[in-house]
Amino acid sequence: MSSRESEITAEVGQEPLLRMSGIVKHFPGVKALDGIDLEVRAGDVHCLLGQNGAGKSTLIKVLAGAHQPDGGTIRWQGEDIRIVNPQAAIDHGIATIYQELDLVDGLTVAENIYLGHERARWGVVARTDANRSAAELLRRLGHPEVAPDVEVGRLPAAGKQIVSMARALSHEAELIVMDEPSAVLDQEEVARLFGVIRELAAQGVAIVYISHRLEEIREIGDRVTVLKDGRTAATGLAAAETPTSEIIRLMTGRSIEYVFPERPERQLGDTVLEVSGLSRPGEFHDVSFTVAAGEVVGLAGLVGSGRSEILETIYGARKAQEGTVSVAGRRLRAGRVGAAVAAGVGLCPEERKSQALVLHESVARNISLASLGRFARGGFVKRRDERRAADDQVRALDVRPADVERHAGTLSGGNQQKVVLARWLLRQCRVLALDEPTRGVDVGARSEIYALIRDLAAGGIAVVVVSSEIEEVIGLSDRVLVISDGALLHDGPADEIDEHQVLDMVMEGDAA
Repeated sequence: MSSRESEITAEVGQEPLLRMSGIVKHFPGVKALDGIDLEVRAGDVHCLLGQNGAGKSTLIKVLAGAHQPDGGTIRWQGEDIRIVNPQAAIDHGIATIYQELDLVDGLTVAENIYLGHERARWGVVARTDANRSAAELLRRLGHPEVAPDVEVGRLPAAGKQIVSMARALSHEAELIVMDEPSAVLDQEEVARLFGVIRELAAQGVAIVYISHRLEEIREIGDRVTVLKDGRTAATGLAAAETPTSEIIRLMTGRSIEYVFPERPERQLGDTVLEVSGLSRPGEFHDVSFTVAAGEVVGLAGLVGSGRSEILETIYGARKAQEGTVSVAGRRLRAGRVGAAVAAGVGLCPEERKSQALVLHESVARNISLASLGRFARGGFVKRRDERRAADDQVRALDVRPADVERHAGTLSGGNQQKVVLARWLLRQCRVLALDEPTRGVDVGARSEIYALIRDLAAGGIAVVVVSSEIEEVIGLSDRVLVISDGALLHDGPADEIDEHQVLDMVMEGDAA
């Protein structure tokens, strides 16, 4: 490691709150961590960066007690410790908020916040006290509208993220790890989140903040550690002073221009998807648009505007009360996923791990799920044919590692997204709906995903994209639809609108 890539801060006389030194972790056939170093000081917001597969998730699971390291030391508040399990981490004052939230949908907000350390009197759970305390934590997070007694399963993704943060605060943690906390939040909610982080830091709480949104690092971070291939590429970098180009170089080993593929000048095909007067009470109303073969249409709007619900209704996962969805002139039966898939509609959902992938199954099985009938003979799946077809897709999309027998849960976020795309390519879908296609995907893999989406459109697929990043919607799409409070405000070419205009529309609720 060069001196430039190892700017380890060592402030004389100040012992770091946390010092992880030489952390090593092996899994069968792979060395996930190869001597990682990380120092975090009380009151610091320390940003942890790296491409998918760099070792970030493994490192924070070691810190959280979910994995046991094979080498190295952890020093906490000046003493060497062993974090033998997740409860031990919490007992030390270390709380982790994972990107894939571990909430129980059937329990209330308050029950989830105090799960495992319930408030009780004489052996009986004190629900009133728990609700009151939960409400106070939610107010502290700037979300008093989240009711403590509502079931978590009824909350949107952003609401669940807030509940998970409140759970961490309930442990009075001295260090909180936040893994992609802004991924499901809109800009206003991100601003509230940053306000809470600054307040916690001012109180001496340390934050380890993981994000692929490099612009966030400069806004909220104090220091930066960059991981690459299971090693520390740089640590202790000043977040406000380190150029983005340098961070990208450290993450990838090369310079990457953060650009979108050029929009090809070509004649679009016939209309493939037609949405007419689509409505679901409380979610969206009277939405109409078309998508042609080879066209990429983006839906822009804030979290909760109805964007994801529109995609799920097109796919049949939700049933429209009014309106129709037609594919190639054929009207689909409302609320029937099977009918949509049979007509050629595919969906890559926002929560790919919980909604799209079977993590403990092989890559081959995950790719073939929508096409199992193609490989079935006499009630049995012909595994050789299934593997061969999956292998073709893995090579075509450059899924890494190129091992169709590997469990999908072991892949990085970008490669998991490719597996979901491969499923629908194998199915030869005509309409592909993508909800947050680059959520949790690093800057290098994003470029690959963008190119894949453009290639799919060039092959004649009608693509509909939803993203919380307005820049991404505009950069990827041929046409942009702006959604606010369930209403379609704007439908026009992507090169005739910019990010500021979209924000003006969604904030004011007025059509352009």
